[in-house]
Amino acid sequence: MIQPSHLRQGDTIGIVCPSGYIPLEKVQICIQTLENWGYSVRLGKTVGTKKDSFSATDTERTADLQSMLDDPTVKAVLCARGGYGASRIINNIHFKRFNEKPKWVIGFSDITVLHAAILKQNCMSIHGPMAAAFEKGEAGVPYIQSLREVLEGTKTKYIIPSHVMNKMGTAKAQMVGGNLCLIAHLIGSRNEVETSGKILFLEDIGEYHYNIDRLMIQCKNAGLFNNLAGLVIGGFTDLKDPSSDFGATAYDIINEHTSVYTYPICFDFPISHSLPNYAIKQGQQYSLEVSEEGVCLQEA
Repeated sequence: MIQPSHLRQGDTIGIVCPSGYIPLEKVQICIQTLENWGYSVRLGKTVGTKKDSFSATDTERTADLQSMLDDPTVKAVLCARGGYGASRIINNIHFKRFNEKPKWVIGFSDITVLHAAILKQNCMSIHGPMAAAFEKGEAGVPYIQSLREVLEGTKTKYIIPSHVMNKMGTAKAQMVGGNLCLIAHLIGSRNEVETSGKILFLEDIGEYHYNIDRLMIQCKNAGLFNNLAGLVIGGFTDLKDPSSDFGATAYDIINEHTSVYTYPICFDFPISHSLPNYAIKQGQQYSLEVSEEGVCLQEA
């Protein structure tokens, strides 16, 4: 797995909106923080523009993302927000120049689609905070600092409390994953996420409980859970109906569909649309230890 070069002082980070719209003022704190870290910032043409619910037309979003991926002076590409739209353009993105000079691509949620395409290039990327998340500010926000650590080459180590649904065990494997809805959406496509032998991580937002059930069934039937090394469950937040309507919480649903497997599983890991949302390298080897004392996930 190819690892892009870590960033140095003076490097340029490009910010783009390949999916939904974001007002320009919502990225100002991000720009200031990145500059305080010693980086130059280049805004894409889709930042601050709007076309219906998207940041721009499909053609414009494709061109903006392609430009940032191709530009050798841009050392990392930070997506400003998720939303919806990456699926509409991903098959028009070309990775020839990217593969010649790989760079970090950062985001989550709808950006799961882009991560999946980059994994197909045998290259790592970063599932982590986007530009919009920087509005909470830098000081005292460890999940923002985790992004800086990953970009600059510091090996990350996350320790979290135990959860009653956790399944004990250890694993050492590449981590892949992202938004459950998008992982299921990619099944059968050329960018389907290969999970065999991997530690898979999942999170989601704004779903009905029945749809989480359906998505889990789809992934299970497609074999995505069969040969995992481990499973990390992040936040499932802002659900559209009370769990009492379905008769089970999101974690109950996930636990039901994964109870037959023997690999380690941890719940409530801080990967989420709700804060905190720690940075994870897609394609990186991690060691996962799930014990009664808690969970330790660290770069191997």
